[in-house]
Amino acid sequence: MTTDTSNIARRHPELPAAALLDDRILFRVSGPGTDDFLQGQLSQNLADVVADHSPRAAASTPKGRAYLLTRLVRDGEDILLTMPASLADDVAAHLNKYLMLFRGTTMERLNNGRIVGLVGEAAAGILAGDDLPLPQGVNDTLVTEDGYLVRTNGTAEGIPRFEFWLTEGLDKKLRDKIDRLHRASVTEWEASEIAAGVPELTPETRESWVPQMLNLQHLEGIHFKKGCYTGQEVIARMHFLGQLKKSLYRLGAKSGNQPAPGSPVMAGDKSAGEVVRAVTFDDGSVQLLAVLRHADAEKDLHLPDADQPLQILSLPYTVPEREVAPSDT
Repeated sequence: MTTDTSNIARRHPELPAAALLDDRILFRVSGPGTDDFLQGQLSQNLADVVADHSPRAAASTPKGRAYLLTRLVRDGEDILLTMPASLADDVAAHLNKYLMLFRGTTMERLNNGRIVGLVGEAAAGILAGDDLPLPQGVNDTLVTEDGYLVRTNGTAEGIPRFEFWLTEGLDKKLRDKIDRLHRASVTEWEASEIAAGVPELTPETRESWVPQMLNLQHLEGIHFKKGCYTGQEVIARMHFLGQLKKSLYRLGAKSGNQPAPGSPVMAGDKSAGEVVRAVTFDDGSVQLLAVLRHADAEKDLHLPDADQPLQILSLPYTVPEREVAPSDT
């Protein structure tokens, strides 16, 4: 199996499938201050990050704007976390400023680390081994001899998905297993992420949104009772005072140009929100995730200079905050 760098996703890729996620970087945080360091920077409670459960988290500015969306995996006393390659250098440099306060604790980039995206339970079974039970709940994790198999969010169409975290990379045995699966590109994994309602940040959109605007509270990415961390005051106020006026929507158009992250979504001649991530399919259609104002979501949505309207598509989870009477922010 080789990595496919195509920027067009097949509308109906063959399953079971695997994608080598070469756009992701793995880091290891280790040392006596590991949990205290991450507890003060991330929206997740480190006590809930255990060997068989690997929840998501956000790192935010003091104003509550997310600059990193990640997942946390417990590896012995250490914590593994991931981030996009496009953000890794800047985010690591920023976090290291706080890490200096924790003597003997380090954050190391794992140059041999790899994440494999798996689509379909059969794909996960082949990688894990037929004699091991697959994780059943979202974010549940199976520890294997090779790495960590995490059940991630399935798509709105009901397709199961997994992430296989490998700290030492792919050996021949694992490559042989992957070669038994259909090949998926990074772009096709991106399409499955959009279908699962999973956001991501880019250099263009970093620090654009509070985590709740990205539906992270519905992806087990925010612990509202964990105590203080950077950005917690803003995030908690938005939650407990019911002030969320924007959230993440999945949208689609029958044709059009793929919008860049951060570009506007229009309601008439006014901006209703911004694109988070987007993908183009081989039939010419486009799907995207966008943060929209609730008050504008039922209006006629479209991309700038596009003829095709945008339709709201289903997500695999509910967003009850949208039921609150909308008002502009």
